Amino acid sequence: MLSVFTYHHLGVNFQGGGILCSSWCCLRDCLRLWSVNCFRRGLHTAQSASFNRVAPVFTRVSTFADKTAIFDQNGQHTYKELYRLSHRLSQQIHRALKCLSGDLQEERISFLCPNDASYVVTQWASWMSGAIAVPLCRKHPPPELEYVIQDSQSCLVIAEEDYVETVAPITRNLGIELLVLPKLAVFASSNDEGLEDGCAITEWKERGAMIIYTSGTTGRPKGVLSTHRNIQAMVTDLVDEWEWKKEDVILHVLPLHHVHGVVNKLMCPLWVGATCVMLSEFSPQKVWEHFLKKRAPYINVFMAVPTIYCKLIEYYDQHFSQVHVQDFVRATCQQTIRLMVSGSSALPIPILERWREITGHTLLERYGMTEIGMALSNPLKGVRVPGSVGTPLPRVEVCIGTKNCSKEDSSYTIYAQGNWKATKVTPGFENREGELLVKGPAVFREYWNKPQETRETFTADGWFRTGDTAVYKDGTYWILGRTSVDIIKSGGYKISALEVERHLLVHPSITDVAVIGAPDHTWGQRVTAVVKLREGDVLSLKELKEWARGFMTPYTIPAELILVEEIPRNVMGKINKKELLKYFFPQ
Repeated sequence: MLSVFTYHHLGVNFQGGGILCSSWCCLRDCLRLWSVNCFRRGLHTAQSASFNRVAPVFTRVSTFADKTAIFDQNGQHTYKELYRLSHRLSQQIHRALKCLSGDLQEERISFLCPNDASYVVTQWASWMSGAIAVPLCRKHPPPELEYVIQDSQSCLVIAEEDYVETVAPITRNLGIELLVLPKLAVFASSNDEGLEDGCAITEWKERGAMIIYTSGTTGRPKGVLSTHRNIQAMVTDLVDEWEWKKEDVILHVLPLHHVHGVVNKLMCPLWVGATCVMLSEFSPQKVWEHFLKKRAPYINVFMAVPTIYCKLIEYYDQHFSQVHVQDFVRATCQQTIRLMVSGSSALPIPILERWREITGHTLLERYGMTEIGMALSNPLKGVRVPGSVGTPLPRVEVCIGTKNCSKEDSSYTIYAQGNWKATKVTPGFENREGELLVKGPAVFREYWNKPQETRETFTADGWFRTGDTAVYKDGTYWILGRTSVDIIKSGGYKISALEVERHLLVHPSITDVAVIGAPDHTWGQRVTAVVKLREGDVLSLKELKEWARGFMTPYTIPAELILVEEIPRNVMGKINKKELLKYFFPQ
């Protein structure tokens, strides 16, 4: 059990900052006292959270202490257990880094964990320590992991024991401390020993919280740094709009290195005291079993990318052919599930319509980015327009416009501008397409260590430039695609074509390459490599895939190979990828 804990980071100052706690009951009572004090001072954060008080999700656990937070392959974990383990890991972090102050002052901690409660424990422990959490992707090859660890300038890497063999050579090469996290069952059963005072954080609002890496249109991926204020805004906007409640149970099947999996599917339920059922890997069979099972916990919220819905439909068609079974599936989904969401890439209308036939649910489509969280959403209650991404979320402002490119005027001509209340269209610019711009408390602080790129992505008056083309028509917003064709959306992942090209040009037989996103019914787009080979060389798609598996992320490896004698370029040496798409995929 806990012996000593410091409440500086909760805004409490008892007995010189330290409280002697001999049991969880004492910790619980102290947390409740903190919550009451915050409420009395007008700092209490409700579901519609006032931004006067910004604090991480773990500061809310006193309200839900004995409730189950997570079900995973190891069993069930209550909120108080997650808090206790996070605090213990935080102390180990301090000891590993020989940090005496209890505040790592926005140092970065990279971590690699399975899709289970250990991820939450490590994220919370990083924040308790005053650090910025940098989640790593379990499926990234070592070179990609090393890039993120090195680019983020992490001072420590935490790896669950299953991933130590992958991470250890990287940390040795970079000279970074490695902290091994045992299996959660082992970690939970070990004794607390030598616990020191916790961190002394009193102000969270503008403190860096998390760096998530996203593929850029040029060069290497950029680290998107969001503050605790940004993260809380992302979470509470969705909590308000989608009416999250502590009774909700969500099934989590997405990776935990991007906003969809981290914020939408994990932090939202934990914020309100709901329950998250986490699968270690996506499995159509297991998802359907959870939808249809007859014992608690009953799933009533599900979110996924279009590719997952496509796979679930395929499984349904193969295994649920009998009419009475289909009737049971539809009735069960309508009775038990209150919300189903699709995002991260465009949802093909045939998939939306087929899913509605199967389950009776019209998938809720929304729009967001790593840099801004979610910005637009179809209504929870009301008409959802297929293909549309709805209207702005609470506290979000958006506009659509075109940049004025004259030397004297670099501002935007605005076609439409609105917030969660209403949108105003500029007379004469009805249904005009332009770039979508976003403002709001969820918009990120900066691209890590990239001040020039950060400046360029904002307008002079503070709008974030999404790089997506949009239009406002018929009372709703529509995303028409990337302004640049160098971002490929495949299976919910955003893939930089330039990054794939950089890898492929290392191949000894490839002299030139253009990577494009070919339309694909299942994946949205598939990575297609248009390649010129060295004279006399031969290369098959199978050989290319085998060569790439050692150092490329699986979903970035080309699914299609087109061999050409020459790749057409203009006089500036640039490739017109739109023309390539039209030529090879005229449909």
